[in-house]
Amino acid sequence: MVMKASVEDDDSGWELGMPDKMEKSNTDWVDITQDFEEACRGELLEISEEPCLLLDLFTCLYIHNPDFIEDPAMKAFALGILKICDIAREKVNKAAVFEEEDFQSMTYGFKMANSVTDLRVTGTSSVFCVSTTRSRQGEERDPEVELEHQQCLAVFSRVKFTRVLLTVLIAFTKKETSAVAEAQKLMTQAADLLSAIHNSLHHGIQAQNDTTKGDHPIMMGFEPLVNQRLLPPTFPRYAKIIKREEMVSYFSKLIDRIKTVCEVVNLTNLHCILDFFCEFSEQSPCVLSRSLLQTTFLVDNKKVFGTHLMQDMVKDALRSFVSPPVLSPKCCLYNNHQAKDYIDSFVTHCVRPFCSLIQIHGHNRARQRDKLGHILEEFATLQDEAEKVDAALHSMLLKQEPQRQHLACLGTWVLYHNLRIMIQYLLSGFELELYIILLMWNLKILCLKFAVRPLSREITMSQAYQNMCAGMYKTMIAFDMDGKVRKPKFELDSEQVRYEHRFAPFNSVITPPPVHYLQFKEMSDLNKYSPPPQSADLYMAASKHFQQAKMILENIPNPDHELLDDFAIWFFYTSVKMETVGLYSRVSLKNCLLW
Repeated sequence: MVMKASVEDDDSGWELGMPDKMEKSNTDWVDITQDFEEACRGELLEISEEPCLLLDLFTCLYIHNPDFIEDPAMKAFALGILKICDIAREKVNKAAVFEEEDFQSMTYGFKMANSVTDLRVTGTSSVFCVSTTRSRQGEERDPEVELEHQQCLAVFSRVKFTRVLLTVLIAFTKKETSAVAEAQKLMTQAADLLSAIHNSLHHGIQAQNDTTKGDHPIMMGFEPLVNQRLLPPTFPRYAKIIKREEMVSYFSKLIDRIKTVCEVVNLTNLHCILDFFCEFSEQSPCVLSRSLLQTTFLVDNKKVFGTHLMQDMVKDALRSFVSPPVLSPKCCLYNNHQAKDYIDSFVTHCVRPFCSLIQIHGHNRARQRDKLGHILEEFATLQDEAEKVDAALHSMLLKQEPQRQHLACLGTWVLYHNLRIMIQYLLSGFELELYIILLMWNLKILCLKFAVRPLSREITMSQAYQNMCAGMYKTMIAFDMDGKVRKPKFELDSEQVRYEHRFAPFNSVITPPPVHYLQFKEMSDLNKYSPPPQSADLYMAASKHFQQAKMILENIPNPDHELLDDFAIWFFYTSVKMETVGLYSRVSLKNCLLW
């Protein structure tokens, strides 16, 4: 079914870079199904890959002024696209987890359908969907009628998908958590519609490839250079238009990510929420899903999920972690006004660092590492305050209940999060390919101190990390002894400078105290042993560490399969590296890599 749209003869809004091959009025437009495909691809770049509106969305001439479009399907689709991008832009700006050099929120004077309400846009799409829905079972169709039916179904699927996606984003603008549950249900509908969209990609006029147009296919209604004169001298990075099959695949992944975002409202514990943000960030999601997660967690009224105060979340986290006496109703300090002022002041000071920590996990992976190094300063200050509050509460408690104590309660909790941040900072070096041998040694030391939380699972995981890091460290030392590690030879290279630069963010942390370079060299000097260990000894010791880590992980009840996969991949990677350097390496990890 070839659906056509025409525009009225109006000079306003259409003089901007309008190509000569397109007339202003009484124009027969190409197959609308294909226009949907191209517009979706531009929209996809805008809401997920962080480019500029001029380089992707507004290369579609339909979007410039949808009020001129008379065809109901194309008009509903164009308005829906604009509303989706406008809400996405608002969410991204509000969450503030993007980089200015990547995401350009300027509209350059283009209208984002602000004169049309969200309800009217969704209503227009609904009217079209209803008007095109018909049931004529048993009708005999010749090939031409069947083709018309399939093309109509393709248009219907795309308009409905746009309406569902817009309704989902509108639901995320509401403060009630029930709206998130509604969005989760709508995402299931969107996933079903993607199947119909994928099966109808072959309908319509296919775009022509032209090397002179770069990655922009030749399609009526789209002009890559229409906004060329609006671009600033240093315009944003190049935006590549993806293929149609990739578009469907990307939308499918976007739907899965939004479904995952909806699950955060089911969490009630601050530690669980932090873990959720960390795990979600490890998937390297797009800027839209990261922003939706941030704005869902902390709504405009600065309350968690719009209902809970952050101070209450911090107190609940303290109770579940160390259960300090001051927060226990059975303790005499629970109703003490001075003690209450102490703990309330401490909890209030915790709000900003923890909100910042959660926001950090909304940034891209490279920016996270930089920000984690800076937030350690705030947590170091919080650590000092926690120790002072602990001491004050302890002295008050001894006067009324000499048999009880309040030492290292708040301090232990802050120390736990300090160590978590430090470990995340170091582990991100592997992901960003900043690995050096010094990292493994420091991770081993941190994991040894990390086991302070009185929960068996955390202690077990810390032991596994410690053994794995110790094994990797000894393996790399053995490689170095055998001359199997290629090192860059720079005239001004200094291991001490690299060490101090790499761990400079830890200098602000008092507990645990930083390990200076000379102390590191002394502790890691093999010549202090008699006799000094050889590479074969280190390979064997590394093998035992890996085997111990494997046994620990296998005994964890209800293990995180993704984490186990990470361990297995790491072990396998080490195995491949070792297989290339000789017999000792094969002995080191022969029986303990995969399980």
